[in-house]
Amino acid sequence: MAVSTATRVSARERILETANRLFYAEGIQTIGVDRIIDEAGVAKASLYKTFGSKNALIAAYLDSRHQAILERMHRAMADVESPRDKVLAVFDSHAAVFRRADYHGCPFATASAESTPGDGVDEATRRFRRAVRGLFRDLAAELGADDPEALARRLQLVYDGASLSARIDRDPSIADDARAAAELLLDTAAPSA
Repeated sequence: MAVSTATRVSARERILETANRLFYAEGIQTIGVDRIIDEAGVAKASLYKTFGSKNALIAAYLDSRHQAILERMHRAMADVESPRDKVLAVFDSHAAVFRRADYHGCPFATASAESTPGDGVDEATRRFRRAVRGLFRDLAAELGADDPEALARRLQLVYDGASLSARIDRDPSIADDARAAAELLLDTAAPSA
């Protein structure tokens, strides 16, 4: 029994890794199930047994991206003490991502642009955006901002805009501008921090 569980987990990981790579590079609508199973080296039945549908696979892909991005943010914040420096560390971590040759923009923005009603993309995107805004809101509250929610929304706008601009302009230095904009927002909202 343990062998089949290990095999199933292995197939799941191969399917998800392949979907992650292909969906991010080429889009969720242009990539078909047949290509995923071919490149993952699994049977079609394995994909459907594991995920049930392409929409469920897309949801798993977005969930894995959600977790990876939040983990990256938390790793960046782990080395700094103040809430202000933690916010700026998030923007600094963005810069490293923008410099990668395989950067194709925010996976949630891309998937949302391709989504169809009922495919689960909108809900996954809302969950991700709530998590990012929540992180910024918590840090804004720690900073002593008068309106942590407003500061969080503004920081998220800069964060999202930087992702989009870096993708469209193919210019990783956008991250420096985003960090500078975040600093201005922090200075305005919590000048003594």
